[in-house]
Amino acid sequence: MGTSVQVKPLCGVYNENPLSYLVSIDGFNFLIDCGWNDHFDSSLLQPLSRVASTIDAVLLSHPDTLHLGALPYAMKQLGLSAPVYSTEPVYRMGLLTMYDQFLSRKQVSEFDLFTLDDIDSAFQRVTRLTYSQNHHLSGKGEGIVIAPHVAGHLLGGTIWKITKDGEDVIYAVDFNHRKERHLNGTVLGSFVRPAVLITDAYNALNNQPYRRQKDKEFGDILKKTLRAGGNVLLPVDTAGRILELVLMLESYWADENLNYPIYFLTYVASSTIDYVKSFLEWMSDSIAKSFEQTRENIFLLKNITLLVNKADLDNAPEGPKVVLASMASLEAGFSHDIFVDWGNDVKNLVLFTERGQFGTLARMLQADPPPKAVKVTVSERVPLVGEELIAYEEEQNRIKKEEALKASLIKEEELKASQGADNNTTDPMVIDTGNSQPLPEVAVAKNGGYRDVFIDGFVPPSTSVAPMFPCYENASEWDDFGEVINPDGYVIKEEVMDQTTNNMEYDEFIYHVKTFQTQWLPMKSGLGHGTRGLH
Repeated sequence: MGTSVQVKPLCGVYNENPLSYLVSIDGFNFLIDCGWNDHFDSSLLQPLSRVASTIDAVLLSHPDTLHLGALPYAMKQLGLSAPVYSTEPVYRMGLLTMYDQFLSRKQVSEFDLFTLDDIDSAFQRVTRLTYSQNHHLSGKGEGIVIAPHVAGHLLGGTIWKITKDGEDVIYAVDFNHRKERHLNGTVLGSFVRPAVLITDAYNALNNQPYRRQKDKEFGDILKKTLRAGGNVLLPVDTAGRILELVLMLESYWADENLNYPIYFLTYVASSTIDYVKSFLEWMSDSIAKSFEQTRENIFLLKNITLLVNKADLDNAPEGPKVVLASMASLEAGFSHDIFVDWGNDVKNLVLFTERGQFGTLARMLQADPPPKAVKVTVSERVPLVGEELIAYEEEQNRIKKEEALKASLIKEEELKASQGADNNTTDPMVIDTGNSQPLPEVAVAKNGGYRDVFIDGFVPPSTSVAPMFPCYENASEWDDFGEVINPDGYVIKEEVMDQTTNNMEYDEFIYHVKTFQTQWLPMKSGLGHGTRGLH
């Protein structure tokens, strides 16, 4: 009997929406990728909501929003509770990506789709695997083997290979054949005749120039703008293609001996680079070989300054500069704010290094020809004042009172329930006052014998679950050295000692008398001649 494989796209087919696939292998349901867009449009997750509770395992391929952005929300709201599998970089970089997404929106709105705790809770379910590691599933997935392989697009990016009874299912999206500065190319060509291949054609019609040509054009545009006195904004993702861009800028600045400042601005910029420094074994062979020879980490940045808030950028020295800021879509984050600040100056440049998500501000600006003007919504959180503050405080007080009342009612119901349960217990120390029993201190016949019933002094109060002995608290005085005692209470008086001595002598006399009277005497009984007893 062959292996049954069913593939059901939940999102991201025939369009540029985030990716999510349901793959069933002999009844075991895989959710491969759990993406969302930068709009966080909940309507995109309706197909996932219908099957979330049936998912047995989740596989994540890349550490960006389009591949894992919906994971915290699905865990919190949609009933997704399956174990999650990814590589270590996808886990770490994906976690930072979601932190940056949340913080970027929380600064300007009441974002409540998920919280930082929801992100942590979701990523705690992730089991991290290394490239080419065969992981055997158990239980319902007995006989299924999963293994991540190099995709070549993002750090830790994965082509998933799922094997059952010798049949391979390959999930390969967003892969890259070319070797780059920090990544090797994909290993997709090493798979031979898989039973099912799931892939995409997102960049099928794009002609990619050679790297040297692309790098030169990119550097020349930056240099021209900076020398003209303008600033350059590069909207980037949090922890994806930004890594290749960072190395490109470092190399170009060193080769051209440029002194213009470069800033990398996200809420997690420092953490991103710190983690990347420890992931050299996940990068290209050339980086690993260079580190073995020189012991110098390629991500020890010399020309790029890491920033985590916009105030630091505002306080930077005046003059032309390059800023890499999240988000790449310009829908939120520092890139959105900087675009608003710099957009009116014709000397400044906004340079996109990737295609923007569909329906975003970045995609609008990438139109050919670009629009002459765009409408941008600016949001910010400001302190409440006046009547708005009073109304807010009243609402918060009302909510607190309702929550306190609800909690007290729940506690009261739990207390009643516990009293009802304990009253029916068979514990002999618990008295059932509801049943008619014989009067106390009456001998009651039971199973041919008698059982004394004693309840005197054990009548419990109405609020008590079981009887208890009275407890008298001994209030003592204490100082810095402990409990204060009265020394007189430990002195033995002379008359007491004399009385004790006399009692001891009398006890010794009685003992000697009894010892003296103890002897062997003939028994005057009919037990037989010579029998002796102790009197």
